[in-house]
Amino acid sequence: MGMERVDGAGGGPGPAALLGPTVGVDVGGTSIRGAVVTPSGDVVDTVTAPTPHSAPALEDGIARVVAELRERHEVHAVGLALAGFLDEHRRTVRFAPHLPWRDVAVGGLMQDRIGLPVVLEHDANAAALAEHRFGAASGARNAVVVAIGTGIGAALVQHGELYRGSFGVAPELGHLQVVPDGRPCACGKRGCWERSCSGTALVETALEFLASEAHPESSLARDVRSDRGALTGRRIAAAAHDGDPLARAVVDDFAQWLGVGLAFVADVFDPDVVVVSGGVAGSAPLFLDAAREICAAHATGAGHRPLARIRSTQLGDYAGLIGAAVAAHEQAGT
Repeated sequence: MGMERVDGAGGGPGPAALLGPTVGVDVGGTSIRGAVVTPSGDVVDTVTAPTPHSAPALEDGIARVVAELRERHEVHAVGLALAGFLDEHRRTVRFAPHLPWRDVAVGGLMQDRIGLPVVLEHDANAAALAEHRFGAASGARNAVVVAIGTGIGAALVQHGELYRGSFGVAPELGHLQVVPDGRPCACGKRGCWERSCSGTALVETALEFLASEAHPESSLARDVRSDRGALTGRRIAAAAHDGDPLARAVVDDFAQWLGVGLAFVADVFDPDVVVVSGGVAGSAPLFLDAAREICAAHATGAGHRPLARIRSTQLGDYAGLIGAAVAAHEQAGT
C-alpha cells in the first residue's frame, strides 16, 4: 500500500489527562494520514497512505493505517478528520466532495471495523480545535480558523467550544459572496470568497493576468507560456518570493481579497484571533501583513474598535491530525 512512516514529529504543550494516546486520521482526497497523539498534543508517530477512490477500499485503507499504528502504540480511540458535511451527531457523512461517501454512517461502520470508539470531525473544525488547544489560537475567547487550500474551509471556536450550527455544517465561509460580479463557483453563485482567495484562485488569477499580457518581463510568464503545467500555487509563491512582477501582482490580488473577506469575518463574529491555516499558509509572509491592513481598512468601525489578531498557523499540516485525535480523546472521556 506504500505506507510511509515518520517518527518524532513535534506538537505542543497541553493539559494532562487520565486517558492515554489516541489516533487522529486526516482523510484527504489524495492521502490518508494517521498519527498517534498524546493528550498534551504531541505527535509521536505517523503513517501515510494513498487515498483509494471507492468506499470499500477507502474504509480498508483507514483500517490499515490505524492497525499499523496500533501495532506500535496502545491507543483508546480514533478521530477521523475530513472535508465534507457531517450530521449534527458527527456519525454520518452526508456529502464529501473528494471522497466516495454519500449519506453513510461512517462513524459506526469504522467503529465496528476497527474495534475502538471512532469520532468524525470536519477537517477545519479539527484544525481549529488543535490551534485553540495547542497553537496559534491558544487562550483565545473566540477564534476563527480560515483554512486556505484548494478552497476555503472555516471553523469558529466560542469560549472553548466549536460552533457547528443547527445541522452541523457551520460556518461555510468559503462561499460568502465577497467579490462583486466575481468568478462563477460550482456552488451556483458568483464571487464566492474561495474563488478569489485560495490555491486554485492563485492559478486562475495568474492565467487572467497572462491573458492580458501584463508583466511581459516576468520569468514566470515566459515559463508558463511554454508549459502551462508549470503554473501551480507553489510555483507562483516561489516566484513571488524571488520578486517576479507577475507573481507579486497575483499575490497582491490574493492579499486584497483575503483582507476583504477577513473584514466580513470581523464584522460577523468579532473574534479576538483569526488563524490562517491550510496549504497556502506556508507562504503567509508574502501576503499576511497586506491582508491585515486591508482587513483593518474594510472592517466596520475601523479605527474605533479592537480587531482580531490575524495569525498564521503554528501547527501546520499536523493541525487536522491533532484536532481529530483531541476530538476522539474528549469523546472517549465522556
